[in-house]
Amino acid sequence: MLTGVFQASKKDGSLYYRSNITYRSKHISLGSFDCEAKAHQAYLEANELLQNDTITIDTVSFHDYILKHDKIVTLLNFRDNNIYMKNPIYMFRSYFCYYLSPDEIYKFDIDDLFYFSGHKLLKRGGHLYVNDYGMQVTILSRYGIRNFAVAGRDYLFANQDPYDLRYENIININPFHGVRRSNQNGKISYQTFIHIRGDFRIGSYSALHEAAIAYNKAVDLAHRYGIRKNFPTNFITELSAKQYAQAYTEIELSEKYIRYLKQLNQTDCGD
Repeated sequence: MLTGVFQASKKDGSLYYRSNITYRSKHISLGSFDCEAKAHQAYLEANELLQNDTITIDTVSFHDYILKHDKIVTLLNFRDNNIYMKNPIYMFRSYFCYYLSPDEIYKFDIDDLFYFSGHKLLKRGGHLYVNDYGMQVTILSRYGIRNFAVAGRDYLFANQDPYDLRYENIININPFHGVRRSNQNGKISYQTFIHIRGDFRIGSYSALHEAAIAYNKAVDLAHRYGIRKNFPTNFITELSAKQYAQAYTEIELSEKYIRYLKQLNQTDCGD
């Protein structure tokens, strides 16, 4: 066998070739290949990356290698930072980059290194997530951003870079369910919606916490009218229990919403 290549067989008896390299006393798997020549080429590429420090994370051309991009990132990070991680992470002084692909690179705070070294970053339908204890957890939830929040409406990137996911770059405009921020000719207001059979507008409020409480009140009213749905609840931590109760009492819901609930109740009873 050529250097760095080991022959193996699948369950059906067909052969394939595994490529490996040892660096700083660590045995590193480079992948599996359908022929000995490709496996050996992977070994030669890995050896060059580990020995030639003129090849850097900023200058490496991922598409010129038979090695996968995540393995290239892993090898360069191990060489430069002496830390081996299976995920395609490269560490800088105060942050790290996660190379989801050669052209899609996300920046995170160094405090999140332990988490992402053990959780593989995935993307589906434009949403970033990880599998955590059998559940799909969106990355934005780590910043208090709700599922299906809209960039530009519910949260912003301070430096306009959507790939920069450091905490200082994420501005969570609206952390509450059923609330949308509106800017009409420079005047900010908060619109409250509840989803029953489509989105229904509850009202417009001048303060964010008022809109969030209005949503809770709308949910309570929907339940009293027999709407059996598991609505999420807003928690307004900046108000005391007394302040919340007073605001809850004073906040008004639209008469149109109340008529809507009565109509739904009558329709359901008629069915």
